[in-house]
Amino acid sequence: MASLNTLWARAVVQELVRAGVRHAVVAPGSRSAPLALACAEAAPALGVHGVVDERTAGFFALGLALETGRPAAVVVTSGTAGAHLLPAVMEAWAAHVPLVLLTANRPWELHGFGAPQTAPQEGLFGRFTRAAVALATPEASATALVHLRALVARTAACSQTCPRGPVHLDVPFREPLAPEPGADVLGLDMLASQGREGPFLASPAPLRQPPEEALAGLRRRLAATEKGLVVVGPRAATDDVAAAVLRLAASHGYPVVADAASNLRWHPGGRVVGHADVLLRSEALRTRLRPELVLRLGGGLTSKRLGHWLDASGAETVLFAEDENPVDAAHRASLVLSGDLASTCAALTASAAPRRTPWAETFVVADARADALLAEAFATEGPLSEPQLAHRVVSALPDGARLVVASSMPVRDVDAFAPGQAARIRVLANRGINGIDGTISTALGVAAASAAPTVVLLGDLAFLHDVGGLLIARRGGFSLTVVVANNDGGGIFSFLPVSGVGAAFEPLFATPHGLELAHAAALFGARYHRVERSGQLAAALAEGLQGGLHLVEARLPSRTANVALHQDLGERAARAAEAAP
Repeated sequence: MASLNTLWARAVVQELVRAGVRHAVVAPGSRSAPLALACAEAAPALGVHGVVDERTAGFFALGLALETGRPAAVVVTSGTAGAHLLPAVMEAWAAHVPLVLLTANRPWELHGFGAPQTAPQEGLFGRFTRAAVALATPEASATALVHLRALVARTAACSQTCPRGPVHLDVPFREPLAPEPGADVLGLDMLASQGREGPFLASPAPLRQPPEEALAGLRRRLAATEKGLVVVGPRAATDDVAAAVLRLAASHGYPVVADAASNLRWHPGGRVVGHADVLLRSEALRTRLRPELVLRLGGGLTSKRLGHWLDASGAETVLFAEDENPVDAAHRASLVLSGDLASTCAALTASAAPRRTPWAETFVVADARADALLAEAFATEGPLSEPQLAHRVVSALPDGARLVVASSMPVRDVDAFAPGQAARIRVLANRGINGIDGTISTALGVAAASAAPTVVLLGDLAFLHDVGGLLIARRGGFSLTVVVANNDGGGIFSFLPVSGVGAAFEPLFATPHGLELAHAAALFGARYHRVERSGQLAAALAEGLQGGLHLVEARLPSRTANVALHQDLGERAARAAEAAP
């Protein structure tokens, strides 16, 4: 047998493992000691990762869950510790990533009278959890332990039902927090002390289908509409949805426009349009490519230009949603089909063989012409630009590699300028709320869970925002190639109207730092590469992909020059694409 806290924490962790949790990220703390030790005891069924600070721990767990599709657990102590998880929790909530948040707590008798490291933690994450439960203080009774197991099993299942997302278990413990000899709890039956072989309470998510009446009506609309378009936003799940979307589109002769983070862009099952942001810089193409019907799925689009064009097109819009929160900020959709995406696509796929229509060919040929112009422009050896950096990074990745892209300019550059033909890679980005925080830690979670070659592309401010995440790689021995686009500040602000505010722009928005990033590489034991030309980048990436922690600092032209370069490159590619039939 075991002491009460040990037995209680063991029951919690056993039920999490039986519910599908395969990784636990543990931040050090005293009050959380029973949970940390229970996680260690559960190895090797549970991968346990010790992370020094809670903010990076949260994003590391987010990356683990993004890669595996399974809930990852995070264990933190009492006091302010749980508050540091909030940014990662908000992203997981918006992006439907399953996390189990375990915040240790003081018992009820220590609350309200000034006990140290004590704060009310019920509802700590507000509306950003799918379920939040405050557990009881450990009790030496079979009834209490059985109830604990059922409650933990049900809560963990909530992280994986529709919609998926984070769940919170607040877990109080009384001292002594470390196991004590001779403090065994006796007299418990096997159900209380060991649970069941599987989850104590299995709660599989039902497979939801849209109503047949709605599907039948849309089938008729699809059959009658030549100029249809399928648009896929960011989506991280590794399932059969990508293939189902391609079959649906091909059966009706519709082109597919895929966001870089949709995990459809480089799918082997079909050619998709990847340079929509570039094509739509042409007024002629904006008119020529205007659809009559749009089928949309996935998250919010990276390209604002594409989103605005779709909203202004006047096309009938149908959303395929996995939950009850459709992505339609402009309220253009007239129909929302909620349910399993693969089944919905299959139900709408025409039985005929794939169709090649002049409408779809217009998109594909225009995209190919833009792609050829960009490839030619980026083939020249010279000073690196930000669009060229994105193009070259994607081109260098082997099959099966992971690319994690930071929000702000890197994800936009990958979306607009990455090559149309590339290896079959997986692209991940924190695009639920689109923050730049936690990008390195997220990428390390992806690398740890996948064991695949992993590269993260981010700007210098996003790098500095999460530079402490490199400690995870140092302590865990994880391989990651960190590519930093360094233009000494927040480059995206130079594209925005705020760039015209005058003297306040540099200190308050661009925020130049003037730091030598080589010092960060030395601090965390990373191999440092400074690159300014494309050939240097290729060599650095080739070395980084062999393994280990690498920091590739790409020194880039001024932020002002970057704006002009983006505009010129986009316009030239759009003019090349206009020649499409």
